[in-house]
Amino acid sequence: MEDLFQAYFDARKNKRQTYTALKFEDKLEKNILELYNEIISGRYEPAQSICFIVNHPVKREIFAADFRDRIVHHLIYNYINPIFEKHFIHDTYSCRLGKGTHFGIKRLDHFIRSCSDNYQKDCYILKLDIKGYFMSMNKSILYRQVKQRLFDYEKKGKVSFDLALVLNLIRKTIFCDPTIGCKVKGTSKDWLNLPRDKSLFYSGNDKGLPIGNLTSQLFGNVYLNDFDYFVKHTLGCKYYGRYVDDFFILSKNKRFLKDLVLSLREYLREKLGLDIHSNKIYFQHFSKGVDFLGAYLKPHRIYYRNKNKAEAIKRIRGWNKRVINNNIILSCEELESFSSFLNSVLGLMKHCNSYKLRKKILRKDVSIYFYNYIFLSRRHDKVNIRDWLINTAFN
Repeated sequence: MEDLFQAYFDARKNKRQTYTALKFEDKLEKNILELYNEIISGRYEPAQSICFIVNHPVKREIFAADFRDRIVHHLIYNYINPIFEKHFIHDTYSCRLGKGTHFGIKRLDHFIRSCSDNYQKDCYILKLDIKGYFMSMNKSILYRQVKQRLFDYEKKGKVSFDLALVLNLIRKTIFCDPTIGCKVKGTSKDWLNLPRDKSLFYSGNDKGLPIGNLTSQLFGNVYLNDFDYFVKHTLGCKYYGRYVDDFFILSKNKRFLKDLVLSLREYLREKLGLDIHSNKIYFQHFSKGVDFLGAYLKPHRIYYRNKNKAEAIKRIRGWNKRVINNNIILSCEELESFSSFLNSVLGLMKHCNSYKLRKKILRKDVSIYFYNYIFLSRRHDKVNIRDWLINTAFN
């Protein structure tokens, strides 16, 4: 029961104002006790999911689990993540404490420097992508991987929870088909131009995990863990890193990397039922630069990706146009939303060589309207507000 309450507190972080979270919290003790009894008796079954499309940063199909199911996902995660974390290689960056996109970018930059002897010698970059990764994952293979690892730990006496109960939850979570009885938000037009290999509705039997669930993020690392060891130890690739289904390999030997693609493709097809995306094979000399996790890495510098930069500026100018041309007075919620977006963009850019870009956005692209509104309490005149913010941000 204590573990279930902890899972509830984890699940409600940043979600406490959502309808399903508030509904669950309205009768918290009763709902927690019912969920506890369902889990103990083995009667727990995942509830209806909500399906919708997001368009940024790329078009994806999302299945949002019910709040009580998210509690179960956190319960599973809290139990098994410490076990699997010990077996992940250092250079798996997705959804891990102390890792993430910025860490992955810095590691690739470090690998390029190391492999090229600080840009003095030839070094080649091979970057690959797995086609429709989450939609192509074989559920039976995944469940077998998870179960085998947990059984190995139980034999060593290192499992501190009821393995049978947790395995039952894992099995029902993995083999649950969220497309059955799901509630669809939006219209059929939202699914236009979404490739079939990116939709669970076309993934086939015994395949595919929903994007958006905490367990899917963990299982995404588990599913390719053996592949990571194959690349690092069997093939002997020293400079290797992976973020979900995007991975890179560096080498001084150009021929070695070219021959590597066939070995990687064979392993993924035979062992995991996956395939490399033929249109997303990148192979270049390091001096040409490489696009990875929203950054573009060149010798001695890291740039914010042009596509992301253009989208951010387009959105900022859209806010300006809406306010100035239509003479609209924004609500506090809308102003807070814009401020959060701007802080997020500037925070991401700060990890790259983007001093001039950030200064340009603050000086030219952001309307003076927002400075006046957000910093009205400071009682500066219009020019001083803008200069004050820029000086504060860069000094």
